[in-house]
Amino acid sequence: MANPLWQGERSRRINKRIIVEGDLILETPAHFGSGDEMGSLVPLIADEITNQPLLTGASIAGALRSYLWTREHGYGEKQNSKGMAALLFGGARQDQQGDQSCLIVDDAYGENAKVELRDGVKIDPKSRTAGERKLYTFMVWSAGAKFPLRFELLITEGSDESRLRQALAVALSGLENGEITLGARKRRGYGRVKIDSWRVRQFDLTKSVGLIAWIKEGDASLPEKSIVPNLFKALNVSAQFEDRRERFTLQAQFTLESSLLIRADSEVADMGHLHSNGNPVLSGTSLAGAIRARALKIAKTLAVADADRLIDEMFGIFGKQATNNRTASRVSVEEHLISGGESERWVQSRVSIDRFTGGALDTALFDQQPQFGGKVQVKLELRSPKDHEIGLLLLVLKDLWTSDLPLGGESSAGRGRLRGHTAELTHNGITWELASTASGLAIEGDKEELENYVRALREIEPA
Repeated sequence: MANPLWQGERSRRINKRIIVEGDLILETPAHFGSGDEMGSLVPLIADEITNQPLLTGASIAGALRSYLWTREHGYGEKQNSKGMAALLFGGARQDQQGDQSCLIVDDAYGENAKVELRDGVKIDPKSRTAGERKLYTFMVWSAGAKFPLRFELLITEGSDESRLRQALAVALSGLENGEITLGARKRRGYGRVKIDSWRVRQFDLTKSVGLIAWIKEGDASLPEKSIVPNLFKALNVSAQFEDRRERFTLQAQFTLESSLLIRADSEVADMGHLHSNGNPVLSGTSLAGAIRARALKIAKTLAVADADRLIDEMFGIFGKQATNNRTASRVSVEEHLISGGESERWVQSRVSIDRFTGGALDTALFDQQPQFGGKVQVKLELRSPKDHEIGLLLLVLKDLWTSDLPLGGESSAGRGRLRGHTAELTHNGITWELASTASGLAIEGDKEELENYVRALREIEPA
């Protein structure tokens, strides 16, 4: 008699199924795409039948696995089939004999999503003008879009249930606290998310009541009565494990001293300031571009050895020169709303000047609708930092703080100047607090340590 195609001895012997659902809300616009381009347009991916925004389960699982791995092992470590990440998500890609994932992650279909267009351009660091033929348009889902998430944890016979529960809780906490960003260009402010609420239900398949409940209701969405105030308690997890990530973080509050113009379409002018979901924003791409250009300028002014290489190691290598050596940025910058100020009341009329005659160019009159005044937050993170890299970012912060580093377009006309008010810096468990006072700058923390970071920049040995 031939052996049957399925044998009970080969079953995974699932004893429990734990369902976790949550509503993921975009705090900043996000691009979920296939990587394809349509000329200068970078499109989004949507369900072919319903045309709803699509966030694939593979993307979610990849982000969770990466977060869990770096939290346990630190940045830059190559993944393998050991540790909590492999326990929850199965063997690493290169492991042909790796275990199957214990976590099922469903695709998520967006609700209340609107499409926004973001114009992008590569800036020439020497001239600080747009590079030739470097303009492109990026499609994004607007902030506020909701993606219902669903996870199913399988507890099999003989598995370490307590560690699996801990791994899941820690991974999902990255979504809850905003440490996990999703989609493309997530290190430039896109794809920051939050979770509106977690819902949890467990099915014990070793008991008839649990098995029947699973058969009848296992695929149904969890009701509001399943909402839990604390995911760790709901999963019976007492604590997280040690966070081995090393990073330098900078969070500062600024006032916009002048107008700001990050160009976008406007209904009442030829060009207006960038808005997201109706609110004026300081985009992460614009901020990162300005910081990178100024960091390079500072490094070369100080005659730092291998200045270009230093900047590439911090901010990544991209474009044609990165065909065989593409690296991701270790500097992550966030996009933030500009609160207060005016962005819709005032429209300025401008005219282009003929540099030869000194008069106005024919048909060169145009209108602009910039952002005037307001408060904005600047937040960035440097992963696996070296002392001299922190020193370089401190010098960039000084230029932002003192209005010497303008942001956005038309900086030569006085736009984009910020004035610093407060800042918080952290590295290796040490915190510094900076505040602008009438008598100057007040610093809480070890000032000499900050000076050491800057000194390290001048002492870099050539490669």
